Formats: sequence, structure tokens, C-alpha cells
Amino acid sequence: MHADDLHAWQHSHTFGQELKRPGERRTLIVIAVTGTMMVVEIIAGVLTGSMALLADGLHMASHAGALSLNAFAYVYARRHAHDEDFSFGAGKVNALGGFTGAVLLALFALLMAWESVDRLLHPVAIIVDQAILVAVLGLVVNGASVLILRVDDHHRDLDSYHHTYHHDHNLKAAYLHVLADALTSFLAIVALLCAKYLGSTWMDPVVGIIGAILVSSWSLGLLRSTSGILLDKQGPESIRDRIRNSIEQDEDSQVTDLHLWSIGPNIYSVVIVVVAREPATPVQYKERIPKNLGLVHIAVEVHMCPTSTSDGGKAGSVGFTGGDGIFRDEP
Repeated sequence: MHADDLHAWQHSHTFGQELKRPGERRTLIVIAVTGTMMVVEIIAGVLTGSMALLADGLHMASHAGALSLNAFAYVYARRHAHDEDFSFGAGKVNALGGFTGAVLLALFALLMAWESVDRLLHPVAIIVDQAILVAVLGLVVNGASVLILRVDDHHRDLDSYHHTYHHDHNLKAAYLHVLADALTSFLAIVALLCAKYLGSTWMDPVVGIIGAILVSSWSLGLLRSTSGILLDKQGPESIRDRIRNSIEQDEDSQVTDLHLWSIGPNIYSVVIVVVAREPATPVQYKERIPKNLGLVHIAVEVHMCPTSTSDGGKAGSVGFTGGDGIFRDEP
């Protein structure tokens, strides 16, 4: 076959990963906001001698560091989108960024719980007014960050699969991180107000434990979804059913094997094995599959299986006969 003809049958495996995602710009904005607040709090803490402001500024530094990992994942995926060492493109870097963010979130929750239990067992004096000021500043900054990174988790319609925003696990990790910080600031304000007006200083570590439990549950949910992608867990059952039904619509063809897995935010690859007495071509089977399922790499293997009553088989059944099988693999 001529080289030009061969090239016509080949296709790119970038699948849009070379494009800048909305989540990248949003994450960079939040890093800028967080970094600015970090500098302001550290300078104010040094000038005023406030340990509360200084401590929160240093906390903001760790916060900015975690978000920077998410930003790095976006940049890395874009720059390696054309790298042929990645069989299906660099789309899974998104899930890896989300998984890493979820691990950091779990460590953050563990640290919250440890510190809260320690404070509950060994109470310390709190400079309430100053602590409330820091908590309010943190709530404002983190609340703004939550709005910037807000993830739309409404039910997804398969006919609008290209709207992949809420399937961006890297963005969701960043979102959950700032949401956790906003929750921490809010609970701290509630606890500090109770300490100021009711004298209930024990509320501070208690709400810290409650916050740690909520954050850990968010982390586990994100770990579950991202690890499934990284381990090539089967894609959504609803998509698999639509593929199977579209292939088997002629009541002759049968799907005997179907592997669907995610290779990027809401994009999938699928391998299908079809048997039939009068099989169509792989191209014809591909044309039966709906175009709105997010499938960007489809491989179809076809076998001809004539009706056989030998070996105890029932008339009219479809049985695989290795000697007469036809393997077809067409673009």
C-alpha cells in the first residue's frame, strides 16, 4: 500500500487533550488569589506579631502548593498530548491529578482530626477576636475560590456528552480542596462565636472533628472514581447497553465481548467482538453506534458463526466454529 494511502487510514490519538481546558484557567486564578492572600497574611502576621495570621498564611502556602499540582497536571497533559508513548493520549493525567489531590485531601482530613483530638484532650487558650478575624478572611477567600471552581454535578445527559466540565477529576480535586478550607473556616467561626459568647471552648475541636469526617468522605469518593479510571474499570453501564443494543439491532449479530474504558474526561475507547451468521463489516457495525456517546477510539472484531446443530447444539442457535471463523479488522 502506498504511504499516502496508509496515512489516510491513520488518526491522531490526542482526542482534544492538546486544548486548554476551562479548569486550567480557573485553577490558575484561584492560585493567584490564594497566593496574594498568603503574602498579605504572612506580612500582616510579622508586622503585628499575630501568630494566628502567620499560621493561616503558612496554611495558605500549603493550599497554593496543592492547587499547583492540579495546574501542573493540566499543563503536562497538554504538552504531552502528541507523545506517542501514551497509547491513548495523555487524558488519564487528568484522573491522576484528581487522585493525587484526593490523597492530599485525605491527609488534610487526618491532620484536622489529629489536631482536633489533641486540642480536645489538651485545651489551649484562644485569642478569640483575632482568631475570628482570620477565620472570616479565610472564609471570604476560600468562598470566592469555591465559586470560581464550582463543579456542576447535575445528572449528565448522554446526548450532551461533550460538556465534560463536571467529569474533570483534576478540577474536582481542586474544588474539593478549597471547599474543605471554606468549610473549615465556617465551622471555626461557629465554634469561636460559641467560645466568645457561651464560653464553650470545647466546641472548637469538636467542629474540627466534624469537618475532618466530611472532608474524608469527599476524599474517599474522589479516590473511588479516579482509581477506577486509572485501573481501566469498565465504563458506564448505560453507554455499554446502548452500544450493545445498536450492534444487535438486526437480531442476528451478537456482542460476545465488550470492553469500554475511560481514556480522558468523559471520552472512551471500546473494543467489541461480534458474532453473526451473516455478519456485516466492522465499518457497518461502527456506523450503527450512536455518535453521542463520547467514543473516540472504536475497534470491532467480527466472526462468522453459522448455525450448527452438531455437538448437541439446538437448531437455530449461534455457535462459534473456529475453522469457519472470519476475523475482520477494518478502520
